[in-house]
Amino acid sequence: MDGPPPSTGRRMQTRHVAFSLVALLAVLLLALGLVLSQASLSALDEPGRLESYAATRAKRFFVARRAGEASPKRRLALPNPAAIGGMQFRARCASCHGLDGRTPSEIGRWMYPRASDLGSTPVQEWSDIELFWIIKNGIRLTGMPGFGKVLSDEQIWPLVDYVRSLAPPKNAQSTSQPAEASDARRRR
Repeated sequence: MDGPPPSTGRRMQTRHVAFSLVALLAVLLLALGLVLSQASLSALDEPGRLESYAATRAKRFFVARRAGEASPKRRLALPNPAAIGGMQFRARCASCHGLDGRTPSEIGRWMYPRASDLGSTPVQEWSDIELFWIIKNGIRLTGMPGFGKVLSDEQIWPLVDYVRSLAPPKNAQSTSQPAEASDARRRR
């Protein structure tokens, strides 16, 4: 008979696979340790591109998923909801996002992540339902509080309208994106 018995060959193969997995795990832990040793927990340091990308993608994924589950439809037809939302904004949101909603305050500029310019394209890309969910529930570890325990749904919708009013005028938008695409996002 040539070579070891079949059971010995399987044992050796199992040991080889186990050793390979342990070695791979050790390399991954070493790489993770190296990455974490370079990371900063300070909110004063600007985040790197990878960190910003990963955080933004995760936030977009989870907000879209959760907002689709249980966000209420608009119920009240108010005469000027953006103006009502503007009053609420100045009372509750301007301390971080700035009085104009576009220029973060001193507090908002030194949060991590920084308070958003609410007229910016990344903010205006959120659907109305997603903006509603963010205002109602907040986003952990971002400084964005949830207002769902202090504002009713009917009080949150005017804030969504106010955020929409901060978008640049239609003629200032890029010509690469038709107005219909922007309007479709709002209806989602």
